[in-house]
Amino acid sequence: MLRTNISARALSGGLLDVLIRAGLITVLVLFCFQIFHPFLNLMLWAMILAITLYPLHGLIKRKLVNKDGRAATLIVVVALALLMVPIYLLGTSISESVQGTLAVLKSDTLQIPLPSEKIAALPLIGEPIYAYWMQAATDMSSVVMKVMPYIKSVGLTLLGKMADVGVGFLLFIGALIIAGVFMAYGENGERSALAITSRLSGPERGPRITELCTATIRAVAQGVVGIAFIQMLLVGVGFVLMGVPGAGLLAMVALLMGIMQLPVLLVTIPVIAYVFATDGTTLGTVVFGIYSLIAGMADNVLKPLMLGRGVDVPMPVILIGALGGMVSGGFIGLFIGPVALAVGYQLFWQWVQDQPTVEAMNETPEIEAVNETPKIEAMNDQRPV
Repeated sequence: MLRTNISARALSGGLLDVLIRAGLITVLVLFCFQIFHPFLNLMLWAMILAITLYPLHGLIKRKLVNKDGRAATLIVVVALALLMVPIYLLGTSISESVQGTLAVLKSDTLQIPLPSEKIAALPLIGEPIYAYWMQAATDMSSVVMKVMPYIKSVGLTLLGKMADVGVGFLLFIGALIIAGVFMAYGENGERSALAITSRLSGPERGPRITELCTATIRAVAQGVVGIAFIQMLLVGVGFVLMGVPGAGLLAMVALLMGIMQLPVLLVTIPVIAYVFATDGTTLGTVVFGIYSLIAGMADNVLKPLMLGRGVDVPMPVILIGALGGMVSGGFIGLFIGPVALAVGYQLFWQWVQDQPTVEAMNETPEIEAVNETPKIEAMNDQRPV
């Protein structure tokens, strides 16, 4: 009876110690996460950029006689120089488009043609559309007064989105600089990643999981986000040079559609039709049309080059990651979401495929039985005669 009480007290004391330690560790983890949370998107984006650009860093490092810091600095400086020009052009185009729209609304020079009588003959919707169109053509001020609350709400929403895009570009620049620091210490980071995954999943699965995560990040970053960004630059430069109204906004729409794996031709074809309708058939419009079609279909050439050696990820995973990342993390989440969800998707299926074989499951009880035999014999030897 005394031994039973001592064992119960020892068990309860040990359980209490375990619960106290687990509670303290949980509090510490939550506190550390709360401190690190404001920098989470920035560090994730920096890590994605560092993993994506690290092969290029290794190539440049060999050319510079193993100078890690110089190679990383060169990549960051060149990338910033290449990004600043198109970002400046797109930002200027967006600003000019907004100013032009405000000037037209203030000057009351917007002229809407009279509707055709055929519109009124349409069933169900013909008469309402004809009446509203006629009122807009004859008395534009009254129509503006009716829709002004809606215009105001939509305008505020667009301004908020544009501010989010600006913050996203600033975060991208900061993440690129931090990625340079990561690349400069890439070998230490690789050893740390192997140590962490080996500690979590064992020495056999750790290297495989590390390689899988690295390949998935590079495949999605290059084959999805990278191609969409290249298409945005190609389409945006063409729109800006042609003087298309709202060229910056249209380029951002092309970027979103490229990340969501939708054809960018849905943006370029209407713009080509608008340019031909307003400027007529000239050498400039023909060249612009051909260039825009090629830029809209550039992903068909870039994907086999940049995604062919990567990891296959279904399109719904990329789409859900882009939409969910944009909703939860804003503009920067649009890039991080597909990469993070693709890594989780690959890790999940890797875990599903790493099931133990039937032979291993059948051998387990025998091993346990062999290990338990000396224990049973020892207990029998200790019994009093």
